Amino acid sequence: METLLPLLLFDPATALGTPSWLEIGFGAGEHLAWQAICNPNTLMIGCEVYRNGVAALLGQIERQKISNIRIWPEDARDLMDRLADRAIARAFLLFPDPWPKSRHAERRFIGRGNLDSLARILAPGAEFRIASDDPVYLDWVREHLPAHPAFEPVEDTGVRPADWPPTRYEQKALRQGRRPSYFSYRRRVMA
Repeated sequence: METLLPLLLFDPATALGTPSWLEIGFGAGEHLAWQAICNPNTLMIGCEVYRNGVAALLGQIERQKISNIRIWPEDARDLMDRLADRAIARAFLLFPDPWPKSRHAERRFIGRGNLDSLARILAPGAEFRIASDDPVYLDWVREHLPAHPAFEPVEDTGVRPADWPPTRYEQKALRQGRRPSYFSYRRRVMA
């Protein structure tokens, strides 16, 4: 945390010259690390507020000598406000906190304000991937994402695509008998 993190902090003022993907809330970073290894010419930007998750990802980066990850150890919404229009080629939101109670709905990431910000930073045709095992959150996604004019559905399935590695949250859900769903939406190409 003290030596490697300062070297890998993402600076949103940096011009993004390579394809850049954004993971919102990377947990322990296993998905982000896997994607970085499999896509070495892509800059992977990971957002995570929990220090233990950041530390776990730093360990993977160091052990596996991963060079194409940058970290934003703050709220993803603050980063999205600072990114240039159309800067991101793919975004991930995997097993977010569902905030299952109605009174907490405004804390869910999927909502008009965050989707507007995400639509601004996603390049036309960019993919937005979401996964959850929480039935309330799944219903929320199915209600809110198709209603947003900037996004069109690509896939809504109970089968994880091959280029989408399992995470520990997914494995925990499966062990506990919950069935995850996987969504892919595309940023519409708008005139």
